[in-house]
Amino acid sequence: MNRRHKIKGLYAITQNIVDDNHLEQVRRVLAGGASVLQYRSKSPDNALKYRQGKLLHALCREYDVLFIVNDDLDLAIKLKADGVHLGREDMTVRQARVALGSRAVIGASCYDSLDIARQAKQDGADYLAFGAVYPSSTKPHAVLAPLSLFTRARSEFELPLVAIGGINAANAQAVVDAGADALAMIQGVFASPDPYQAALDIARLFVD
Repeated sequence: MNRRHKIKGLYAITQNIVDDNHLEQVRRVLAGGASVLQYRSKSPDNALKYRQGKLLHALCREYDVLFIVNDDLDLAIKLKADGVHLGREDMTVRQARVALGSRAVIGASCYDSLDIARQAKQDGADYLAFGAVYPSSTKPHAVLAPLSLFTRARSEFELPLVAIGGINAANAQAVVDAGADALAMIQGVFASPDPYQAALDIARLFVD
């Protein structure tokens, strides 16, 4: 299967602290139907990030889920991750493609901009992420991307569109209806009393 085809449904993003409790939450979310897991850590401790990344990557292999590393190309290479997600302050998609090769999945944050998305596509991105769709506690100052942006992007791009920012069970259907192929979520699943059920509910939105 083309790995790009797996960018659909629940795109789970780890919390910043990956302890034993969070690893168990991750397991439950993967069992509930997440198709992608992104390891997102702002820790300056590279050794710690490597250890955490190895544990998360092993879980992803167990559940046949794509494992993406946020921002850190060197870590993605060391972990032999499936790919990397890049923001505007990171290296370009084109540079990452050279470093990772043709099989890697490279995603690009496009915020609320179709122009950024066009450039990312031209440079070889495998998916385009827009957001914040709703106000987000993770990035409270993030620019908001209206749902209409997904409708416009859907008419222009064949690449998977990922929505991020403030998405939860109450508002997820509206984002899917607007044209998003995947919903990137942190608190929406990991802050739930039952991460497995939260993941299952989101995954069901994408069942044909």
